[in-house]
Amino acid sequence: MTAISVRDVHKTYRRYGRRKQFATLKSALLSGNLLRDLRPDEAFQALRGVSFDVEAGRTFGIIGRNGSGKSTMLKLIAGIGKPTRGSVAVNGRVSALIELGAGFHPEISGRENVYINGMMLGLSKKEIARRFDDIVSFAELEEFIDAPVKTYSSGMYVRLGFAVAINVDPDVLLVDEVLAVGDEAFTHKCLDKFADFKRRGKTILIVTHQLDLVQRFCEEALWLDQGVVKTQGDPKRVIDAYLLDVAAGENSALRRAQHQADPGSPSHDPGSPTRWGSREVEITRVELAAPSGPTNVFESGSAMDIRMDVRANAPTHDFVFGIGIFNAEGTCCYGTNTHIEGARPGELAGDAEVRVAIDRLDLTEGSYTLDVAVHRENGAPYDYHRRLYPFRVTSRVKDVGIYRPRHRWQFSGDVRISGLE
Repeated sequence: MTAISVRDVHKTYRRYGRRKQFATLKSALLSGNLLRDLRPDEAFQALRGVSFDVEAGRTFGIIGRNGSGKSTMLKLIAGIGKPTRGSVAVNGRVSALIELGAGFHPEISGRENVYINGMMLGLSKKEIARRFDDIVSFAELEEFIDAPVKTYSSGMYVRLGFAVAINVDPDVLLVDEVLAVGDEAFTHKCLDKFADFKRRGKTILIVTHQLDLVQRFCEEALWLDQGVVKTQGDPKRVIDAYLLDVAAGENSALRRAQHQADPGSPSHDPGSPTRWGSREVEITRVELAAPSGPTNVFESGSAMDIRMDVRANAPTHDFVFGIGIFNAEGTCCYGTNTHIEGARPGELAGDAEVRVAIDRLDLTEGSYTLDVAVHRENGAPYDYHRRLYPFRVTSRVKDVGIYRPRHRWQFSGDVRISGLE
C-alpha cells in the first residue's frame, strides 16, 4: 500500500517588485500605480517535476542543500500548501513536525494550548484528555503546564509542540529538522520515539541535513537539488552521491580561491605576506591530488599527494624542501622538511618536480591550508608560500581535535555494542 504519492509536482513562487512604497492603500489607488508596481518581477521554481512514492510502514529520507526544495515538498505533503501543478496524495492521519508550536497562543496556558493544538491536528477533546498526561510528561512540563506559554523558554515551547504532534499517533509522520533544536537529552528522547514509530509500522518521512540519521533510520532516500530529483534509492548510495557532489562543489570553490592566490600573480612579490624569498630557486606550481586525480577535497584517512614544480635559476648545492599543514585557526598540524628527515642535498639545476606522498591523511574533518617552501640549510628562504593552498578534509566520523590516529575499540565482559568499525 502506498502511503504518500507525489506525481510531477511543480511549485512556483512569485517575487513581487517593491519599486515604490505607499503610505496607504488609498494613496496607492489614487496614484493609479498599484497594479503596475505589484506585477511579478520573476518566478522562482521551488520544485520542478518531482515524483516519488513512499510505501506504508517505510521510513523515507529527503536530503539536499539549503534551498533545494525539501521543506517545500514536506509542506505540500502536509497540506500546508498546494502544488502549482501535479498531485500529492496521502493515505491516513498525518502529523507534521514542522514549525513546532506554530499554532500556540502566547497569552493562554500550556494546558489550553495542548487542547487547541490537538484539535487542530484532528483529535477530539476526549482523545486529547486521554493522552494529556503522556503529552505533558514527554515535554517535561508538569510544573509549568498551567503557566502562559509566553513565559516558556524556546526549548519548552518546542518540547510541548513536539509532544502534542507525536502523541496524535498518526499513520504518517512528517519530520522537518526538528532534531536541530532542544538539548541532547530531548534529542535522544525524540530518536527513541521515532524508533518506536518505526517498530509499530508507521510511515515516516524525514527532511534533514543529518545524513547519519537518514542512514540509520531510513529504508529509502531521495536527493533533491534545485527542485529536481537527482537520485533515489538505497540511503547509503544516495548519500554517497550527494557527498561526492558537495565535495565537487567545495573543490571548485577551493580551486577558485587558490587561483586567486596564484603565486604567479603580480601581487605576490618577494615582500608579500603570503610569499617571500630571494627567488634564486622558485616554486612555480603547486598541485594537490588524490589517487583519483587533482583535487582540494580529501576523505580523512585517504592518500594525498603534494606536487611542486621548482626552478633553479642557477645550479645550487644548498637547498631544502619543506611543507606545513595548518588548520582554520592557524595551528600547525604537521610540518617537515628534507633536512629534518636527514636528506643531504646534491645538486639542483633548472626545472624539477618535488612530490610529497602522504599515505594516510589522518586529520579530522575541517578546512586546512598548506605551506610550501624551498630554502637554504640555514633557513634563508629562496621561495616561501604562506597559506596559499586551501584544502578540505571530510569524514563520516564527527570526532574532534586535529589528528585522527588509527585505532580500534575492544570490549570484554557483559557488553553489547554494534556499529563500530
